[in-house]
Amino acid sequence: MSDHSSITLGSPPDDAVAGPAVARRSQRSQRLFTPALLVGLLITCGLLLLSLGTGQYEVFSEDGFWMFGITRVPRTIALVLAGASMAMCGLIMQLLTQNRFVEPTTTGTTEWAGLGLILVLWLFPGASMLARMSGAVTMAFIGTVVFFLFLQRVTLKSSLIVPIIGIMLGAVVSSFTTYIALMTDHLQTLGIWFAGSFTRVVEGRYELMWLVLVVTVLVFVTADQFTVAGLGRDMATNVGLNYTAVLFMGTAMVAVATGVTATVVGVLPFLGLIVPNVVSLFRGDDLRSNLPWVCLAGIATVTVCDLIGRTIRAPFEIPVGLVLGVVGAVVFVGLLLRQRKSGGFVT
Repeated sequence: MSDHSSITLGSPPDDAVAGPAVARRSQRSQRLFTPALLVGLLITCGLLLLSLGTGQYEVFSEDGFWMFGITRVPRTIALVLAGASMAMCGLIMQLLTQNRFVEPTTTGTTEWAGLGLILVLWLFPGASMLARMSGAVTMAFIGTVVFFLFLQRVTLKSSLIVPIIGIMLGAVVSSFTTYIALMTDHLQTLGIWFAGSFTRVVEGRYELMWLVLVVTVLVFVTADQFTVAGLGRDMATNVGLNYTAVLFMGTAMVAVATGVTATVVGVLPFLGLIVPNVVSLFRGDDLRSNLPWVCLAGIATVTVCDLIGRTIRAPFEIPVGLVLGVVGAVVFVGLLLRQRKSGGFVT
């Protein structure tokens, strides 16, 4: 009898099973790595090189190269990490809430991070960057959990109600934070934090930003789980996904990225709102294939806004948070008007 007789009838050979899986991986790779993505990568790299070359001193002067290494290189690295991570935070929150108008600045997460910073500065004067980051991450996590708890008790979850709840919570927390800052003589620190600027990002002050790289990698690894969770609790549970665990994981990722970025850079308003929505307009809602585009668009957006702030009134700088706030407000209103024309504000 032939050796092939040992194969059980009705069970396909290993090659027959592996073939479709390999084909699916190949198709997915083709969707991820396209010529258009390569063009986007080249444009983003060009913007980063322009950022490296923008400044008020000559790189090839006596101390220019030394200054280049301790200021412009850390600043550009921070632009990349902050832009990619905060854009992804917006994408995660929009999936978990099933709402396109949600991101850390419209849910109060950034305000909670600011409260953590002020509490650490108040209770532990002269605290290190690591201690301030820990306080910001902890309070950002608590604030995001509070937002989701509020959201679960709201019966009407239209596209506008959800961000309004977050903005209201953020306003309450911001008022309390301002009061503490006023009573502890940290009001100027709070103002600098809310402005959001890469001016203070130099060697020795940006290294914590590498933590958000871990968050970015984890988002790529767990993208499929977030996609399923974005279908809703009932649907995710029916297909065997632990919805609560994914929600907890997403909240932790958003808290870490927001807390670290808030500590090192400050507030980057509307970045998580602008980028995922613009990418979805052009590419649809395929999370896995959109992730590289969200990263690149986040980096490019922050870099362009930073370049505008550095050049429009040189040698002075306009905080990147101010430029992002103006751009984000315009995009936010545009999205509202677009959704109104497309049939209302129901998610």
